[in-house]
This record gives sequence, structure tokens and C-alpha cells, in this order.
Amino acid sequence: MGDSAAQSATSKGVQRILTILAPFALLAGIWHFASTQLPDYLVPPLDRVFWRALAIIVDFSLFKDVLATAGRIMAGLAGAFVIGGVFAVLMHKSRRVEDFLGPILNFFQGIPALSWVVFAIIWFKHIEARILFIMVVTALPAFSFQILSALRAMSKDLVEMVLSFRPTRAKMFRMLVLPSILPEILTSWRVNIGNASRVVVVAELVGATGGVGYRLLEQQQLFDMAGALAWTLQLVFFVLITQKILNLIEAWAFKYRAQSERSL
Repeated sequence: MGDSAAQSATSKGVQRILTILAPFALLAGIWHFASTQLPDYLVPPLDRVFWRALAIIVDFSLFKDVLATAGRIMAGLAGAFVIGGVFAVLMHKSRRVEDFLGPILNFFQGIPALSWVVFAIIWFKHIEARILFIMVVTALPAFSFQILSALRAMSKDLVEMVLSFRPTRAKMFRMLVLPSILPEILTSWRVNIGNASRVVVVAELVGATGGVGYRLLEQQQLFDMAGALAWTLQLVFFVLITQKILNLIEAWAFKYRAQSERSL
């Protein structure tokens, strides 16, 4: 029985890995076929892209640009999350505040990232201030509305039941509010990480002296497709690693849930 269960678990694990790898294998196959039909400067071979990407990781003089971009993304998202959380709480508590802030956030959400880049260049002198402003203002509306939605989704019956025990504000937040809104907050981080990785490249393309966006502009000027793909993969790796960390946080925070509930 034990051997059979172990074999079944191993088989399921292998199937899961194959399911995850299948789409990437298909993309790799399509790219490999295209590289055999088109010039190298348009579609470079996968092995060349791999070695270029590996060279960036092992060479700190290059990898520090990846770290710079990652730091800018996290700083911008952290700022947007804090401000957005404050806005969400205020809108949740007051209809008047929501009527005032809601249209402003919707208006900001409709402004393209490239427009914010232009505004930041005009308004700010320092490069880091420009990029931080762009990252915060582009992610702020999404965080505000997502946290507001999470607050409104809390069960009113559950809130009233907890209030009947007259808990302190700290205990109320720790025992009810945080567990209720954390899943949607983590989801908002997953979504905004992907969006921020695209916005930061646009921000770094204009005036930055380092970062993945700056390096991509450099590869474009050299007409180096392999280099452009290698630097793009650094951002992809960052997003995938960050999302994996968020998944681990969610699994740890809700380990008390039944296995069947987590798998839904």
C-alpha cells in the first residue's frame, strides 16, 4: 500500500511538471523552427539566448542592472500599496470620500503609462524620483480598488459576531480583517507585479543610466536581438520568482485551510 501510494504521488508530480513545461516546450519548438528559417539577427537560436541570459546572471556588473530594476518595481509597488490601502480604508468608511476619490482614481487609471513618463520628465529632475513617481501612480488605482473590494467582501454577519466579543482594534484586524482580505491582496500583488514589470521598462527607456530598460535600449541600438531577449528574460524570471514567493506566503498564511479548499 505504501509503495503504491508513493508511486501514485510520484506519477502525479511528474504529470504536473509535464503540464507546466508543455506550453514552454511548444513555444521553444516554434522559436527553434523559426530560427532555422529566418536570419539570426531576427530570430537568434535558443542556445545563444540562453548563454547570453546566463552571462547576465553570473556577471555582477550586468546583474546589478536587474537588481536596480527589481528594486524600483518593489519600491513603487510598496508605495502604491500603502497609499492605496489608506485610500481604500477611507473610501470603505465614508461614502463621501469614495465619491471624491473614486472618479480621480478612475481618471488616473485611464492615463497611459507613456503619458506619465512624459509628465515625470517635465516635473522631476532626478531619474529615481521620476521612476518612483511613475511606478506609484500607475499601480495606485488598481491597489485602491482591489483592497476596497476585499474590504467590502467581508461577511457582515461574521463582523457582527466578532464585534459581539468586543475585541481590541489590533485583535480585530489580526483575527478577522487580515485573513479576510489577504487572499485578494496577494492576488492584487500578482497582477500588479506583471503590470509593473512592463511599466518600469518604459520608465527606464527615457533618461535612465541603468536597469533592464536601459539595457534593452542599448540592445536596440546595437540591433542585438539575442541580447534583447536575454534582458527581457531577466524580468520574466523576476516576475515568476516573485509570484512563487507570493504563492508560498499564501500557502503559509492559510495552512489551516482544508486541502480540498486550497485546491479549489
